[in-house]
Amino acid sequence: MIWLTWRQFRVQAVTVFALLAVLAALLVLAGRPLLGSAGPMTTADDTLYDACLAAGYGLPALIGVFWGAPLVTRELETGTHRLVWNQGVTRTRWLAVKLAVTGLAAVAASGLLSLAVTWWAGPVDAAGRPAVILVDLTAPGAASDAASFAARLSPLVFGARGVVPVGYAAFAFVLGVAAGILLRRTVPAMAATLVVYAAVQAALPFAVRPYVLPAAQETVTITVANVSKLGVDDSGDLADLAVAGPRGAWVLANETLDASGHVTRPPSWLAGCMFQPQRELTIRPGAEPAFHPTVREECFTKLAAQGYRQQVTYQPAGRFWALQWIETAIFLLLTALLTWLCLRWTRHRLT
Repeated sequence: MIWLTWRQFRVQAVTVFALLAVLAALLVLAGRPLLGSAGPMTTADDTLYDACLAAGYGLPALIGVFWGAPLVTRELETGTHRLVWNQGVTRTRWLAVKLAVTGLAAVAASGLLSLAVTWWAGPVDAAGRPAVILVDLTAPGAASDAASFAARLSPLVFGARGVVPVGYAAFAFVLGVAAGILLRRTVPAMAATLVVYAAVQAALPFAVRPYVLPAAQETVTITVANVSKLGVDDSGDLADLAVAGPRGAWVLANETLDASGHVTRPPSWLAGCMFQPQRELTIRPGAEPAFHPTVREECFTKLAAQGYRQQVTYQPAGRFWALQWIETAIFLLLTALLTWLCLRWTRHRLT
């Protein structure tokens, strides 16, 4: 049975692992990216970084769609499963071997990809996102564009690093198998797998991950040095104000508090204090820590004197591996439940 499963699966496996070998060689030849005093990120590094992010998120989805969904439906549509069942192989053994051989290959492929990408992007992930400040584009010597990369704990990066891609791959694969067993048609099963997996991935960073560990909170004075965002609404009032969280942290909420400790909007006078009319201002990353002359430090001094503070809710950078293992365990539990469903359905309802 193992030999038969390998014969049916070997082309897909060889193709994926060959592509992984090419990517690993490319990462080694490119060398790890340089940051800060060691040197700038090159355009090639930027492109490779984005490609690695896409590969980290895309591989589990492709495994679910192209490895998981057709695994059983292909045999159900051609009727070859009956030949195996009539040769003394039980339904449970037939499916269990398929799940084990292909599933282990799926987990190994995703794990190897994550290992290579996590190693290569280590310097970027350690640097986190540079400070974001306000500059005047019309002023001489305005700051030029700089690369800005999210910390590894942020939703954009988290799912393509560490061990969670292994959990994603296992879940996506068994999800595809379950969809195939329930729908018994390859194309609908592939579509259902992609839709459900994408929905889970979209909801997880906002509905589950922020709450698996209690978030930390800090209340800080708003200063020129720590402000990271200033947003003006249609009426010209300052509607959005944020300060930078701790280095490498995942900021969940950034709220302005008044003197009594209640969440509020920034005071209406702050926009007039901060912005000179008819000037084009924008938020740019990686510049020197200085504002346009119209953005005066005394505005923040007055803001602090009136009792305004900023409350930052965040997951600290040090919780990266704890969140990684918790989320991996969640997906492995879902994988186990789906595996049980597949075995039960095959044993009792599959004809």
